[in-house]
Amino acid sequence: DLCTARRTNPREEQVIMPQIQYSEKYYDDVYEYRHVVLPPDIAKLLPKGRLLSEAEWRGLGVQQSRGWVHYAIHRPEPHIMLYRRTLNYGQPALTDAANKANQQ
Repeated sequence: DLCTARRTNPREEQVIMPQIQYSEKYYDDVYEYRHVVLPPDIAKLLPKGRLLSEAEWRGLGVQQSRGWVHYAIHRPEPHIMLYRRTLNYGQPALTDAANKANQQ
């Protein structure tokens, strides 16, 4: 089970987790993105050809704030996990009146 695969030995997890590399965020008009590079010993646990749920990628030791979704697989480099979430995730939506006031 991917959710528990890396939780068998807490000491080992502390050693492995710093090896996971996190990119800076990058953006388009709809989403913010980041990628996560897994070391070989964790990458070999990835299932072939499918996206991971949040519980699964957290179970591998990936740590991120809420809202990130594993949205694509880059087939030449499956050890690089691609994530996105909507811009301004977790921030309350502005009302139309507030939007108009901010634009003035």
